[in-house]
Amino acid sequence: MVVSPTAGESLMRIGVINPHDMALDAELWRWVPVGVSLHCTRLPPHGDKVDLSMVEGLSDPAELAAAARSIAQLRPDAYAYACTSGSFVGGVAAEERISRTIAVAGGAPAVTTSGALVKALSELGVQKISVATPYIAQVTARLVDFLAETGVQVVRSAGLGRDRGIETIPARETAELVRAVDDPDSEAIFLSCTNLPTIDVVDELRAELGKPVISANQVTLWAALRAAGASAELTGVPV
Repeated sequence: MVVSPTAGESLMRIGVINPHDMALDAELWRWVPVGVSLHCTRLPPHGDKVDLSMVEGLSDPAELAAAARSIAQLRPDAYAYACTSGSFVGGVAAEERISRTIAVAGGAPAVTTSGALVKALSELGVQKISVATPYIAQVTARLVDFLAETGVQVVRSAGLGRDRGIETIPARETAELVRAVDDPDSEAIFLSCTNLPTIDVVDELRAELGKPVISANQVTLWAALRAAGASAELTGVPV
């Protein structure tokens, strides 16, 4: 990840709205370039089981607005709703409502992880992808549906079937899933879920498979930096 701030510019602030998970803060901070600070808040719990009911609850407008207002006094340059499933589960229209809700409540531009993914695929000129997720089948299917709405074809998808403990999935298991989901027709591979640790595998897999391998946290921060006005680039991705 590369960001080019204006000379003499003060610290750039990104307000991050997290679901109630474990890995996200550490993972996002490892993507952060010099000159950028993250200011995180969390949504209320919606249960421990990652199923459709839980991820639908993570898109509650009142909770999202309250979360944005809770860090608005820090005057973030942009906000990121760092949750893939919570932002794709209701389709494109719901994802757009989430962004608007946060932007209005927080007083700055807002992006979501799923919206960031769409922007990243457009940036890369990618229309056919493989999708690797930690989710149960029903949640993975909603991601495939969301991408289809945007005109992106999912050539192959697979999930680990995990409805909890996603933050504990070892890197080797994630890497094996990515290799299994790769397809000659896919132009890139997306690793879904902000709670899935990925930063230690994406570069290795990109080099091995010879195509972009991008993760939820990577595109979230990239899109948030762009929304804040930085000239951020997706690095480590062969274009």
